[in-house]
Amino acid sequence: MKSRPRLRRRRIAAVATALVVLAGVALAASWHLAARAPGLTDALAAQNTGTGSTAATMPAADVPISRSMPAYASSDQDSQVYPPQDAVDDDPGTRWSSAAGGTQWLEVDLLSVGAISKVVLDWNPAYAKAFKIQTSDNAKTWTTIYATATGRGGTETLNVSGQGRYVRLYATAAATQYGYSLWEFDVYGQAGPMPMMKPAPPAFSPNLDPGESIDVSPPVKGAPENTDFSYPSYVTHYEFQTDCTVFKDAKDDAIVYPRKEGKSAHTHAFMGSKSVNSYSTFDSLSAAKSSCDTPQDHSGYWFPALESGPDNKIINPVGPQTIYYKSGIYDYKAVQPFPKGLRFTVGNDMATEEAQFEQSRGTVEGWECGNSFYNFNFPASCPAGSELDIRYQAPSCWDGVHLDVPDHQSNMAYPIHNAQGRAVCPPGYPVAVPMLEFKMAFPVSGDLAAMDLHLASGPAWTWHYDFFDAWNPTVLSALVKHCINQGLQCDNHGYDQYLPQFGAVLGPNYQLLG
Repeated sequence: MKSRPRLRRRRIAAVATALVVLAGVALAASWHLAARAPGLTDALAAQNTGTGSTAATMPAADVPISRSMPAYASSDQDSQVYPPQDAVDDDPGTRWSSAAGGTQWLEVDLLSVGAISKVVLDWNPAYAKAFKIQTSDNAKTWTTIYATATGRGGTETLNVSGQGRYVRLYATAAATQYGYSLWEFDVYGQAGPMPMMKPAPPAFSPNLDPGESIDVSPPVKGAPENTDFSYPSYVTHYEFQTDCTVFKDAKDDAIVYPRKEGKSAHTHAFMGSKSVNSYSTFDSLSAAKSSCDTPQDHSGYWFPALESGPDNKIINPVGPQTIYYKSGIYDYKAVQPFPKGLRFTVGNDMATEEAQFEQSRGTVEGWECGNSFYNFNFPASCPAGSELDIRYQAPSCWDGVHLDVPDHQSNMAYPIHNAQGRAVCPPGYPVAVPMLEFKMAFPVSGDLAAMDLHLASGPAWTWHYDFFDAWNPTVLSALVKHCINQGLQCDNHGYDQYLPQFGAVLGPNYQLLG
């Protein structure tokens, strides 16, 4: 059993376990854009003329209600690097930037009609001299609750009074020639009741095997959040691990390139079920032996091969590599096992810039070696004898319906933060499942630049991985219940050496106990 890992802060402030979901928010955002309709009549329309700040009596619960909610903008400088969502992600190291010049707006959907008491704008140097804060119930008719022609940039805290489902920054005069850019756009107040939402149905794709079901019926329901839940004093982790060894490299991909043996876009390194190939199904994976120390884990795990030099020499991790199964939400007791046969991809193998990897929701510390962390490209060198490590976290909220979808990602979402600041699953993704965290260690050190390191998928920032569940359902359920739902830090036997009184799930030979 490994010692308890020490926590390190991200480059600017975010704690890695406090994940925000881009994938889920993006899907919810697309659903809202298609479904917007006139809502409630704006009761404040006749009262606000857009000429200045309205004195506000702060509500009893003055809390941020915009964080991780769907966001839209009139434009963006680069949709992959500076999207509108980055202004509401509670990460001071990411930002939205508009195109240059003219009138631009940034809008956040609170998902319900709420009372607005304060807006905080944390500007990049490209700020607005003249702007309005507006609210709406339907994203069509807007009421101005604040206006200024003397914006000063920096951090502006605006006490306002209004209500609405949508809140918009409407900028009309820029202080620079670069348009407008916000690190954070925080709306405070009291959120209204959250409406029920459904995920958008997937379109047909030939990448989905017509011989297999990709959804479950009836839909799986998630456990309701226990708002009174607080952590027992002994809880520091809520996880177990499976340790798996790379056993082959091949141009196969059972998820993105099914039935196309040897024809995937790039070479992958494979762990888990030793039968994994482009024709894999839950049954075929389950019938084969596993390269994981826990023999009941027949899942398929694969990632782009690490290569060196012009001849693309493959460098694989040596020995068992750790894959953590954690809770991604605050109420770890609500986490459920994966549905049989769930599959998805994590990360972006098409990333074109280092910043895309740095700002992705799954990135923990980037590439690291020795005492060097937060590298979003390969470091130039690593201390002799060290290893090049990567940790990357997967989304942990499932839509409860689709085992796979055409993009192989939008059936899953990262958690968001509720008004109390707790990580919860977003609307449309009601089922909390284990959060995978890959922790891979590659045996390279010294002058990495001279080695010409790259991934089979491209530069270091194209790191990603695929997961195809094929656990023995009984064993997976026992590990989730014993380790995650009890707040333990378990090894691959389901045993917490710091709390031995809880016992184990699997015996010395990995036999199921109890």
